[in-house]
Amino acid sequence: MPQLRIALAQVNTTVGDLEGNAELTVEWTRKAAEAGAHIVVFPEMSLTGYPVEDLSLRPTFASASKQMVEVLARRLEEAGCGEVLTYIGYLDLDETGPRDAAAALYRGEVVARQFKHHLPNYGVFDEHRWFKPGQELEVVRFHGVDVGMVICEDVWQDGGPISALGKAGVDLVVAPNASPYERAKDDIRLPLIARRAAEAGAPLVYTNQIGGQDDLVFDGDSIVVGADGRLLARAPQFVEHLLVVDTDLVAGGHTAEGEFEGLRVKRRVLGEDPVPAYTPSTESAISEPLSDEAEVWHALVVGLRDYVHKNGFSSVTFGFSGGIDSAVVAALAADALGGDNVYGVSMPSEYSSEHSKGDAEDLARRIGAHYRVEPIADMVKVYVEQLQLTGLAEENIQARVRGMLLMALSNQDGHLVLATGNKTELAVGYSTIYGDAVGAFAPIKDLFKTHVWHLAKWRNKEAEKNGETPPIPENSITKPPSAELRPGQLDSDSLPDYLMLDDILDDYIEGDRGYVDLVDAGFEPETIDRVVRMVDKAEYKRRQYPPGTKITFKAFGRDRRLPMTNGWREGTVVTRSAQRDLLPG
Repeated sequence: MPQLRIALAQVNTTVGDLEGNAELTVEWTRKAAEAGAHIVVFPEMSLTGYPVEDLSLRPTFASASKQMVEVLARRLEEAGCGEVLTYIGYLDLDETGPRDAAAALYRGEVVARQFKHHLPNYGVFDEHRWFKPGQELEVVRFHGVDVGMVICEDVWQDGGPISALGKAGVDLVVAPNASPYERAKDDIRLPLIARRAAEAGAPLVYTNQIGGQDDLVFDGDSIVVGADGRLLARAPQFVEHLLVVDTDLVAGGHTAEGEFEGLRVKRRVLGEDPVPAYTPSTESAISEPLSDEAEVWHALVVGLRDYVHKNGFSSVTFGFSGGIDSAVVAALAADALGGDNVYGVSMPSEYSSEHSKGDAEDLARRIGAHYRVEPIADMVKVYVEQLQLTGLAEENIQARVRGMLLMALSNQDGHLVLATGNKTELAVGYSTIYGDAVGAFAPIKDLFKTHVWHLAKWRNKEAEKNGETPPIPENSITKPPSAELRPGQLDSDSLPDYLMLDDILDDYIEGDRGYVDLVDAGFEPETIDRVVRMVDKAEYKRRQYPPGTKITFKAFGRDRRLPMTNGWREGTVVTRSAQRDLLPG
């Protein structure tokens, strides 16, 4: 049985940085060569970064990507890595349009090219807009082993390339992937890849990228599965990693070409001679998946870190209110960037409680952040008196003064401003445009309020377990939440209980359940009507909110695209007078 040592280069690329990503490819291929690998597989579109979105529609970018593939093949040869069969992803361009492509590089040449067949067009994906589908599969014989290739969605969909390779015959399948993270996605990934390996009748090498790209984050979790469905290797999540695995393969001497499952299979021989026998490694290459809490926390940390660094910043600033949301954002920022790169600003008004100011200061001390106090009462007074503001207008001007103050400090000192709102607040419009909604990035935008509390408790326990100071003040976790924009204000004055509210929002937003379904689930009709109205009328606010890391199946943004001007209402008929009661914030 032929032996092959295969490396999976789980790397963090940057969209658009062709030169930087090419250097990354050479660096990690060199590591693979030093580890004795015969094949190395990089993620989907590793040369361009993923997703490139409408960059794919720029002929200049697509042409530069295609040219860089040839350049990279020569660089790998010059770097002494020419004997490693290297699979990379890139953006191609032909007479039909742009293509999501992968190429095999060997001895300074491009020895195979293949285009993605299944183009996802759901959730965050819009690939029918960006790419043309491929209809050919290229199989190379390498050291006597027939290696087929599929690209990301070609594994996730039934039929097509995997089925075609299984019928044509291959000994190994490599699968470059860029599959965005969602909670518990690793529970789905392994059974799926095991089924596909069985369908292909060959081991399957699944390399996934890691890192943050705008509102997406990628967790890696690259795996190798045998034809029998057995897990052979698994990379850790959320870190760059070279996963190396030794395989004993059955070489079938396959020769079939032509059309299978509507796809044309072509073959090329690179070499018939098997690799000289060697002693395989006995070390386990199987990493344990993270717990659910650790998985989400790492996703948020990596998403925040990459957004800050890839956009040329090194530090962040935001309001330290003493509440749970800003405390969790601060802990995430300290884990992502280091406490010395976190600049907290306390902005007390005349309604700010002493415990809030004390909790904010305690938070800064715990995480080693910079901390300053900038009172806003005098600034607010100017607006209130000059414009004769009362009620909601007076409340919101406090938030807007804070937002303006933070942006001024950002301009002055060069820090990136973070918004600290959570998914619950964003869902029901419990935020102020140009106030607490200002900023370039919103780290907990996809966390419901109850999940924020849950993660805060988990993070503190992890710190205690490791003999560290818990980053989040206990009082920030246990006290009733309040915006503190009027005397004695509590969130419960304006919103239902968060536990019940999040249950309704989860069904309505994540599950797309309608009014009748929510009633059948046991919620009070009056509460449903109130919550649904708040959600529907806040769409214009969500459109103006900063991006934030997606961790759920349906995050606000590309996952959920509803019109801002929308006359449809779930449940009872909403009159124009009722619509006017939903005041903008």
